Amino acid sequence: MVKVASGSADHTTLVAAIKQADLANALSNAGPFTVFAPTNAAFDKVPKETLDNLMKNENKEKLQDILQYHVYVGSIKPEMMQDGQTLNQVNGQNISISKKDGKIMINNSATIVASIPASNGIIHVVDAVLMPPSK
Repeated sequence: MVKVASGSADHTTLVAAIKQADLANALSNAGPFTVFAPTNAAFDKVPKETLDNLMKNENKEKLQDILQYHVYVGSIKPEMMQDGQTLNQVNGQNISISKKDGKIMINNSATIVASIPASNGIIHVVDAVLMPPSK
């Protein structure tokens, strides 16, 4: 996963966040994983101050929670996703999937724009950062 994302010019912010959160090794394990990978443009929609704060060492736990909200244990291809389906993410919280007009949306906020197979699962490129519901 990390190797594929590292090779993508559109995912430099995500890769930096994964490294800051010390999750690179975990996401390099055998898996399989389904990763919803926000593009740099998706991160640009997050207020810069919020993003800068999350990248600070003292906020590593919060950053890990957000990143783990983008990961599902198991490999789910787009054709396996169902409208109304719920997936329990690595951080213990759920995301919801909706399908409409051939588009797949996550939490009614992020659209899957591409899907890339990886040696340990699949990466779904999304156009928004998924924020976990407040605990």
